[in-house]
Amino acid sequence: MKEAAVNTLENINEKHFFESILAHAVQHKKGVALWQNPQTNTKQILFGNTTIFNIEDIENNHSGFVFHPYSKEENGYFIEADFKASYNNKPTIEKDNPNENGGINYQRIPEAIDLYYNSDVAIYCTENESFRKYVSKGVEAIKEGSFQKIVASRSKNIQLPEKFNAVETFQKLCSTYPNAFISIVSIPEAGTWMGATPELLIEVKDDRYFKTVALAGTQKYDGKSSLSSIAWTQKEIEEQALVSRYIINCFKKIRLREFEENGPKTVIAGNLLHLKTIFSVDMKTTNFPQLGSVMLNLLHPTSAICGMPQEKANDFISKNEGNNRAFFSGYLGPINLSNQTSIFVNLRCMQISNKNAVFYAGAGLTEDSDPDKELEETELKINTLLHVINS
Repeated sequence: MKEAAVNTLENINEKHFFESILAHAVQHKKGVALWQNPQTNTKQILFGNTTIFNIEDIENNHSGFVFHPYSKEENGYFIEADFKASYNNKPTIEKDNPNENGGINYQRIPEAIDLYYNSDVAIYCTENESFRKYVSKGVEAIKEGSFQKIVASRSKNIQLPEKFNAVETFQKLCSTYPNAFISIVSIPEAGTWMGATPELLIEVKDDRYFKTVALAGTQKYDGKSSLSSIAWTQKEIEEQALVSRYIINCFKKIRLREFEENGPKTVIAGNLLHLKTIFSVDMKTTNFPQLGSVMLNLLHPTSAICGMPQEKANDFISKNEGNNRAFFSGYLGPINLSNQTSIFVNLRCMQISNKNAVFYAGAGLTEDSDPDKELEETELKINTLLHVINS
């Protein structure tokens, strides 16, 4: 640590502010989450004790941050909002519960922040040829009628630049991808993850308004074409339609018929384009106050990250993928903060492990999928983070 030329909280810069909080949280073995919601300029951070996530926390007024792996059989984690702050041109401390550890020392700038690392996960990397064979096997199973869609994932191990800084990278991601949910999550039980995901899983506002989205189909964006001129192939249109049908089938399971469907529309997600449909429900009109937790339980894992039918697709993935997804394609986000819960699918993400990182990406397969093109799609998604880190 070294003394900083910062005497008051009012004139502290954004990077110093968040580094001070991260260092304090890790020093006192607290879980910590730093994030920026899509289409906002406010960065938020909280830390606190980490507990096992209970899906009913969405309705029982607990405030915090959820971080859940892909597998439903594994524990998800909930970071209690013992401390909550934000930064938008200036810092704001929104909640600070006094504790025996004392307050955060903003007068010191950490020379380095030792986040929580899990080096065991960071040794796996999917070989390109192995992924192609996996895709081919999935396509054959689809053609044989085993399922309609499968989502294949792979991982890539990359050595981080010598001067890699987590907060600086987070700031770059926020400015590069304003339409994404940008996050750093660091907890003892899961290590440290960073991501820029475009996909909302569920949103609940004011205990009344529910929203979820179907996001699928991928192509590279040249940065200048009009969205109205973008053409989609039959494979991509069908892939997105399957995700929309999956959501509607979830509504049918709970006999919910009063919902609004808007889309599909072409949307920008960084260097990529996707097809997106928004589904909205008025929970007061439908008299369904538990819709958030009920739909979270039904939706995950969605067909956008697993396949259809869910059970058969998930069984194929567990037997054939050979890739430890861990928290990739799980879900994360703030719960019951400012009368809002926003939970996102953990896509375009990486796990940081000291001097290297594992990047994760997936591709939706249909009977028209080509192994080389699916491999290229995963590379494009991995580059969402990688090109920012290397810039």
